[in-house]
Amino acid sequence: MKGTHRIIVQNKRIRYDFQIRRNITVIRGNSATGKTALVDMIREHFENGAASGIELSCDKECTVLDGRTWAGQLSMMRDCIIFIDEGNDFVMGNDFASAIQNTDNYYVIVTREGVPSLPYSVDEIYGIRDSGKYGTLKRTYNEFYHFS
Repeated sequence: MKGTHRIIVQNKRIRYDFQIRRNITVIRGNSATGKTALVDMIREHFENGAASGIELSCDKECTVLDGRTWAGQLSMMRDCIIFIDEGNDFVMGNDFASAIQNTDNYYVIVTREGVPSLPYSVDEIYGIRDSGKYGTLKRTYNEFYHFS
């Protein structure tokens, strides 16, 4: 996947404005930082459009993948930015890793932990920082150390 895609999601209370650069982006963070709120806003806009009260601006379709029927849903998604919230255990499995290998989608995975089954770049791991009433994504880094 090549290119940068800017995503702006907002309602009257909160705004997210960020870019993704790779096919797999991870958003990490503790409880109550706005991770699930972001995914819920994407889902609400996808299901109800302008009637949801949520504005979404992006050059690609944004949608949410979840539940036990994830494989069937994924097979119908083409050239999308797909958001996956924590709690969807299929993300940790090899079946999911295999299923996304040859797709033209981008994946934004929201989790408190890493996703060891997927090859993602350390440069595409973000956390959400609250700045007043606007949510922003801040790049976070992990340091590796040797177990002895």
